[in-house]
Amino acid sequence: MDENIDIIKVGSRKSQLALIQTNHIVSILKGLYPNKTFELVTMTTIGDQILDKPLPKIGEKSLFTKELEIALEQQDVDLVVHSLKDLPTTLPDGMCIGAVCKREDARDAVVLHDKHKGKTLATLPKGSVIGKL
Repeated sequence: MDENIDIIKVGSRKSQLALIQTNHIVSILKGLYPNKTFELVTMTTIGDQILDKPLPKIGEKSLFTKELEIALEQQDVDLVVHSLKDLPTTLPDGMCIGAVCKREDARDAVVLHDKHKGKTLATLPKGSVIGKL
């Protein structure tokens, strides 16, 4: 990390999960660089704003990263923290993944409607929809 820079601006989405992840990374960085100050810069992305359409129907790439990429390109932030699962497969020119941290427990949870109490993904009725609000 550049010794001449005292304040490191860290870009993140405003979502609760993004902030948890970003604060975790900032805590690690603070341990490694105790003489630096880390400033959180949060923003809302297109994916955060359009809540009434399925993401594939929006027709935009980088739904959750475009604003972060622009902020990084314009040097409004020094680095961004983002979930690898939401990154596009091709990064913009001049950008790279600087680190991939150890993953916590990779098991996800599923919350089912009361009418499916006791069922698992494998035992849901044929044609059940997963992930739709």
